[in-house]
Amino acid sequence: MEQKNFKISVLDGYAANPGDLSWEGLQAMGECVVYERTAPEQVLERAAGADAILTNKVVITAEHMEALPELRYIGVLATGYNVVDIEAAKAKGITVTNIPAYSTASVAQMVFAHILNIATQAQYHSEEVRKGRWSQSKDFCFWDTPLMELRDKKIGLVGLGHIGYTVARVAIGFGMKVYAFTSKSHFQLPPEIKRMEMDELFSECDIVSLHCPLTSDTRGLVDARRLAMMKPTAILINTGRGPLVNEDDLANALNSGKIYAAGLDVLSEEPPCADNPLLTARNCYITPHIAWATFEARQRLMQIATDNLRAFLDGKPENVIK
Repeated sequence: MEQKNFKISVLDGYAANPGDLSWEGLQAMGECVVYERTAPEQVLERAAGADAILTNKVVITAEHMEALPELRYIGVLATGYNVVDIEAAKAKGITVTNIPAYSTASVAQMVFAHILNIATQAQYHSEEVRKGRWSQSKDFCFWDTPLMELRDKKIGLVGLGHIGYTVARVAIGFGMKVYAFTSKSHFQLPPEIKRMEMDELFSECDIVSLHCPLTSDTRGLVDARRLAMMKPTAILINTGRGPLVNEDDLANALNSGKIYAAGLDVLSEEPPCADNPLLTARNCYITPHIAWATFEARQRLMQIATDNLRAFLDGKPENVIK
């Protein structure tokens, strides 16, 4: 449905679509302008006159909404929607939507990319082979780090939503024992997943993986106290939100050997400052917030974003933030 007078402004389209996908679906619904990135001071200029704006990480405040009288719709190009002042949007009658569950499989895949890399040190040993160490070995093989088998290891999941549950299913496939801190009752869980209280999960599990939302209660969830509960052989995985972890405390725990390793796809500030202590911490493996960014996941994101706006224009909005 083309609405020639309907104006759409995409404020930071580059991350979702750096050029390998198409904006045609949105362009078919009106006059669509796509900006790769937008600085805070550019928001009002670029959103001026727009009926709909789409944002990934650009913050939309109550002041922005007050200054944009034509604005009727805000589409968040992500699952998390903390970049938008939802209460202000409600007060102004502006519909806000998000993109739920588009990256579940991809994020679960990254969880195990980190777990497997730490358990087998595949990247490290591949690099050592390229340096000639295997060619120079006196034996048919070599390794000089601990190598871990996942079978029968205990994995603790903090949160059991779409991603946490998918991680649990993969872990079960590896023969792991799965525990979860979750609001779901024992009767709502399959027999392969056991409920466990938070502190017990940190103290008992060989791997702890974070899959809870960032709230005032979960900010700094992983701190010195909880890290001290973990086994010295334990691994922490965070593909959720950076501020779930106190980064100074984690760096100290890694450097002092209180826990063995961490695999992180998110940090508290992104991109990180050069002096972030985790960048140089012992056995800390960091990927640059790419768990969500597979081609397939971004393809779903773009399709859902288009479907959300089309549903809004048809008077039957979907994925609306209540």
